[in-house]
Amino acid sequence: MHHAFKLGDDVHNVELSRSATAYRLHHGGQTLDVDLGTGADGRAWLTVGDRHVEVVIATRGDEVFVHLDGEAYALRYQHPLDRLAAAAAGNAEDRILAPMPGSVVSIAVKVGDAVTRGQTLLVMESMKMETTIAAPRDGVIAEVSYEQGQTFDRDALLLSLEPMEKSA
Repeated sequence: MHHAFKLGDDVHNVELSRSATAYRLHHGGQTLDVDLGTGADGRAWLTVGDRHVEVVIATRGDEVFVHLDGEAYALRYQHPLDRLAAAAAGNAEDRILAPMPGSVVSIAVKVGDAVTRGQTLLVMESMKMETTIAAPRDGVIAEVSYEQGQTFDRDALLLSLEPMEKSA
């Protein structure tokens, strides 16, 4: 089955099939066995080929947030028709929601600041791990909902963007 995942600014097209014991990931001419499991202690483990590592995973709809080897990654599943529709619309989501409950460690922007895609907006902490929230597109900060040290629930509105032309 064909899937597309967005990691940062890059879209990765992959094929996924089942094997007797796991899934097989087909990407760039390579085939890897992949499996995600939970140990008796409740911790999650990801196996890719011969590599077996502990992961922390949170999901929100089509978004998957993965903490792996001290790094945080945000992946978004993209249905091919949704990708075409988003390309035609020409913009990304304006509301930046919390991927999981947490607290604000630092805020790098204020209302009225012009930001570029990928620019750090804030750093949050959840489950003793920091996650950087970056701008999904160029725009202007329309709202900052929390201050440093404040806590929030999953799906809380952290920041919102507006197009550059609206602020000019």
